[in-house]
Amino acid sequence: MSEIDREHPSARETPAAGRPGLSRRDLLKLGIGLALGGGAVAGLSRLGSSERAAAPALKPAGSDSKWRHPASHYRKRSKKFVQCTLCPKQCYVGPGGRGYCEVRENQDGEYYTLVYGRAASVNVDPIEKKPFFHVLPGSPVFSFATAGCNLECKNCQNWQLSQARPEKLPAQKVPPAKLVEAARRQGCSLIAGTYTEPTIFFEYLLDVAAEGKKRGLRTTMVSAGYISREPMLELCRELAAVKIDLKSMRDDFYQSNCEGTLQPVLDTIELVKKQGVWLEIVYLVIPTLNDSEEEIRDLARWVRAHVGLEVPLHFSRFYPAYRLQHLPPTPYETLDRCHKIARAEGLHYVYVGNVAHPAESTYCAKCGKVVIGRQGYRVSENHIRSGRCEFCQHPIPGIWS
Repeated sequence: MSEIDREHPSARETPAAGRPGLSRRDLLKLGIGLALGGGAVAGLSRLGSSERAAAPALKPAGSDSKWRHPASHYRKRSKKFVQCTLCPKQCYVGPGGRGYCEVRENQDGEYYTLVYGRAASVNVDPIEKKPFFHVLPGSPVFSFATAGCNLECKNCQNWQLSQARPEKLPAQKVPPAKLVEAARRQGCSLIAGTYTEPTIFFEYLLDVAAEGKKRGLRTTMVSAGYISREPMLELCRELAAVKIDLKSMRDDFYQSNCEGTLQPVLDTIELVKKQGVWLEIVYLVIPTLNDSEEEIRDLARWVRAHVGLEVPLHFSRFYPAYRLQHLPPTPYETLDRCHKIARAEGLHYVYVGNVAHPAESTYCAKCGKVVIGRQGYRVSENHIRSGRCEFCQHPIPGIWS
């Protein structure tokens, strides 16, 4: 696949991108009548950061009541205030108000999620699009998302979904059992909470994962990792794999570019690894912002020291989007340099994405032969047998069957 055909790293997670997709007819057959075109939400509200900042802090009591579902992870405070404990923002929310994510609402001292079962985007993607490179290569994954996010990244490719209030987007009620059945009927053994930030639809993802497990389907989470410890532990008990976008090794980047902080993300990465859930890390390389040799070396050393040599690390090419349209795409040479630094630091599985590069493929850490060949999202060869290199029998970590 030529470079011009490749997608933005975040567009790996853009519902409009990639095939196979679910047509409107497919969705109607499944009883999921979303206004989608190949998975993309039609008629999206163009809610930008300035509009979000100007949005009223309070909603009238009882708003969006048909979508209300009891929220998890909050504490009741005085005068019917609540404090959300789902993510590190720890929002303090008054009656009728919503948290930063815009999808959790205080109604008379009780906290509710407004996106449980509220699917705003559904699609069937290749697993390589997430990207998971060590999870059932070449498999289709049933991907779903709601509106909302607990960060606001200036480079966000899916900002129409992530930065919108849920009532601004067309959506359909898709309870967990119905979503799992739809995935099964599409021939998917994998499900992914993706596109926006699954943390903010925590209750929905947790129930989908539990329901999927009953039906023999594995559920994955594609996340920025900005979540509190207890909810992440709950998810780890149900999830098969987690991909974390580690956006920088600098806290000032998180504050200025994402409206978040670094340490909770590092904590989540370590937690997922310690819980034995399959983990992959993606680092979007943004020119001038997080691409210095020093930072890339710090990243590789942190991964080596805290989660080990065998956790896959993906360097993805940035393309101009949202509030960073003034920056150029990441040069090939920068991505190649990142790959070489991480390999020199001893990491076994280092990938380059969103541009044609030899490091799209997986190489055996012992004999160096290609064990999974890739061109874009297409798997061209697979030489892993029972979790081992076909050529030298060296174990290759991942989920292979």
